Amino acid sequence: MNTNDRSDLSSKAPLSDSGKGPLSGKAALVTGGSRGIGAAIARRLAEAGADVALTYERSAGLATAVAGEIEAGGRRALAVRADSGDPGAVTGAVDRAAEAFGRLDILVNNVGLFPVGTVEDLGAEEFDRTVAVNVRAPYLAARAAARHMTDGGRIISIGSNIAGRTVFPGLTLYSLTKTALTGMTKGLARDLGPRGITANLVHPGPTNTDANPADPAHNPNADTIRGFTALGRYAEPDDIAAAVVYLAGDGGRYVTGASIEVDGGFTA
Repeated sequence: MNTNDRSDLSSKAPLSDSGKGPLSGKAALVTGGSRGIGAAIARRLAEAGADVALTYERSAGLATAVAGEIEAGGRRALAVRADSGDPGAVTGAVDRAAEAFGRLDILVNNVGLFPVGTVEDLGAEEFDRTVAVNVRAPYLAARAAARHMTDGGRIISIGSNIAGRTVFPGLTLYSLTKTALTGMTKGLARDLGPRGITANLVHPGPTNTDANPADPAHNPNADTIRGFTALGRYAEPDDIAAAVVYLAGDGGRYVTGASIEVDGGFTA
């Protein structure tokens, strides 16, 4: 790992040793893997047997903690600082992960910005930054990862239920970028399918994270958001991670170009 800050390790239980899991021998990169959905994905991939690299921009301590948990569970880990708005940092993180592990089998494009504001409020500067992080970065990461992947490679991007149902004003820009991932995923499936590499998109619904807590005491919109789902509840990050691990494993070998809603029926 590229930092020695282990201050957060004591607050998290170590991963169980996955031994010969279904992803044993695989190497993965999760962008934005220091917390929330990204951290859950990184942990679940490691529990399934993969070595895992993860990127972060500012949360060095959290990233190091996640990497430490993965190592405590018997897998190799790497935390890489990378600004997803910087094309060189995006491709550099992919190449660094592949070099560290000697291969790259799984890319999870998780990092993303969540701008809130109406079309009158958000202008060219916000547009350019959001598109750079939410669309250009996944494209460049996929392009770089494809150079390292062989038959059985997996590219999995994290979208949003907002792409399928934009229920509040102020989400135009975010919805635009997450909707763009559908076209990218279908195109990647066609481009890389002949090489045995799949590309899929997971659309999370309301998920209990620091940015969108399920507790109404910390999120005044929580009950309203919960009411839009068929199941009447928020997901936990691990619910999203489970879908990613399925797509990354043998069960997902014939799934490509797909958009999968893990949203509790939000878009039903």
